[in-house]
Amino acid sequence: MRDADAIEESARAQLRRGLRVATLVVALVVVFGLGLSTLLRHLDSYETPLAQFAAFAAVGVVLIGEAVLLVRGRSWGRLRGVAIAVVLSASMLSYLTLPDGRTSTGPDWMFGAANWAGLVVVLDRPLRAAVLFLLGHELTALCNLLVFEGASRGALARFATGSVTVVGFPLCVAVVATVLRSLGAAAVAARREIERVRVAEAVAAESHHRRQQRFAELSATTVPLLEGLADGSLRPEDPLVQRSCAIEAARMRRLFAESDRVDNPLLHELRHCIDVADRKGVVVELDARGRWPTPPLAVRRDLTEAVLTALATSATRARVTVVGSDALVSVSVVADCGELDVPVPATEGVRVEALAHGDTVWVEAQWQPAG
Repeated sequence: MRDADAIEESARAQLRRGLRVATLVVALVVVFGLGLSTLLRHLDSYETPLAQFAAFAAVGVVLIGEAVLLVRGRSWGRLRGVAIAVVLSASMLSYLTLPDGRTSTGPDWMFGAANWAGLVVVLDRPLRAAVLFLLGHELTALCNLLVFEGASRGALARFATGSVTVVGFPLCVAVVATVLRSLGAAAVAARREIERVRVAEAVAAESHHRRQQRFAELSATTVPLLEGLADGSLRPEDPLVQRSCAIEAARMRRLFAESDRVDNPLLHELRHCIDVADRKGVVVELDARGRWPTPPLAVRRDLTEAVLTALATSATRARVTVVGSDALVSVSVVADCGELDVPVPATEGVRVEALAHGDTVWVEAQWQPAG
């Protein structure tokens, strides 16, 4: 899932980069191509040509800055506001030194250039940023027209007509960028929801598999015992039935404990087995010494099976000892459980020994980790 997120984020980044490159190319063509040619063509009509060149240089610096950031794979960040201020200040400087009555006419190269220069700065921001900048650019030109030139109806009509393209084209690009970002975010949200549903289905399937596995593990011993108690073929007051019930109860407690996530699963499962003896009033002592690697599930069952049987059938007392290292893990129990059938380990590397003296039985299960 993390790899898919990385791939999708990379694709979105490439899309954003491609849109920024395309917008920068348009801005460069408009400013350095059309704008510069207009400036040079009407150079004799400007009152202060040096001011026009200064404004052009300021806009050019912003575009060059955008190109550098693109190459380095970065955005404007905190310098975004400075760049917008530079573009708007350049617009004001250009308008203040225009010939009277020439706003939004041929000599006004800034009217159709500053809009693209500012757009490249705010393209990766929300749509309102582009709208606010274009509105500020329009108000700058309109104020110059109204305050310093005493606009006539014809001048206002010319200004409105020119604003259609000056605002319309950059705004369309900003809208496209916003739509692409929205589609990308929606695609990410949809994919994550699909992943969430798939994970939930996988968890449900795994839980169902575990329940079936647990039922299969209990069906060989626990289910026949319950069926015998239900149909009356087994009598609850029979000591052998009581002994079998205690053993199966301990196995069920161990089975449920196997799914818990703990630091030491072996001790955790042993404590659940001890709990069955505690409920019968048996005094149980647990002593654990050393550190050992976590045994696999099948090995833990072999290590605890004989101990589980002794604890479940002990009469008054029991002592469980766990000693471990990297080379050997030993689980032993001393209990007054009488005769005990020692189970045969199902996994290699596990060895079980038992000694009996009267009603007292000592059982030890050892496991040597491979390697």
